[in-house]
Amino acid sequence: MEDEAMNYLKYLTEEIHTVVAATTDGEGLPVTCAIDIMDADEDGLYILTAKGKGFYDRLKKDGYMALTGMKGEDTMSCVAVSVRGKVCELGEAHLPRLFEKNPYMNEIYPTEKSRSALTVFKLYDGSGEWFDLSKKPIERASFTFGKGEESEEGYFITEHCIGCCTCEPVCPQACIDFTNTPAEIVQEHCLRCGNCKSVCPHNAVIRRG
Repeated sequence: MEDEAMNYLKYLTEEIHTVVAATTDGEGLPVTCAIDIMDADEDGLYILTAKGKGFYDRLKKDGYMALTGMKGEDTMSCVAVSVRGKVCELGEAHLPRLFEKNPYMNEIYPTEKSRSALTVFKLYDGSGEWFDLSKKPIERASFTFGKGEESEEGYFITEHCIGCCTCEPVCPQACIDFTNTPAEIVQEHCLRCGNCKSVCPHNAVIRRG
């Protein structure tokens, strides 16, 4: 599972790179901004920002961040990776490595003095989700890294199911397995639209997370 999580983090860093990050302001309202993922390893993701930016203040205040990156020419060829976790400031020690891996940063901050404004943060102990709309049926997978805890999310069919198949025609990905009773939702193909729950005459479908 650690190798799988590392593959997702590397894809986010190397194939997507630019993501939209979410934090909250002083009033608890959501704020987003575009950032680049500079590196990834088994401990998490590495980003940098200038200490004079509001983003820096929000990271210091919250100690937590969520982000999403997407790659694809259109919706139906899109892969999305979402991650959330704790953040901590590492300071300037990692700057040389991150600049070496991302040489375009030398054009933005060309001198040592100009780089004095920068600091590195690590996103760690997190969880994430891979979502691939280019596959039929769609594919999704959850993962954790560091000490992040995986939570069970989505729709699940309980023992109240009698196998009536009322939910079968409303499932857009045909991802409900009726081989046994109760039926089972194949989670890696589920859109989590909730149609199955809304039509079940026996209230056999529950939502978690």
